[in-house]
Amino acid sequence: MTRHFALLAALLAITSLAAFGANIDGKWTAEVEGRGGTQTQTLVLRSSGDKLTGTMEGGRGGAVEISEGMLHGNDVMFKVVREFNGNKFEQNYKGTLSGDELKLTVEAAGGRGKGPREITFKRTQ
Repeated sequence: MTRHFALLAALLAITSLAAFGANIDGKWTAEVEGRGGTQTQTLVLRSSGDKLTGTMEGGRGGAVEISEGMLHGNDVMFKVVREFNGNKFEQNYKGTLSGDELKLTVEAAGGRGKGPREITFKRTQ
């Protein structure tokens, strides 16, 4: 009986750690090639359970809120919607978190853009 209880406690501990996901909260930066040369993009992220919120700054248009953010273990996904001249442009981000490195693939929705790009963000705070 004691052995079963210990096994059950260990399984619950492992499951609860996985449910909380990785520690993604904080500020992240990446150097990205843009039209005018290299630009710094900054993410400020906060997680609550599997929900991910925050902002992205850099490039055209200033800071924007991320939407539909999710964090499942080390898997990350969110959207960024920017508006220029009355037109909305949506980018989908997904990737993985490994320590102080966040590797994301970004792709423009609706077939716009040059196809998927890889961006590696580093934790700064």
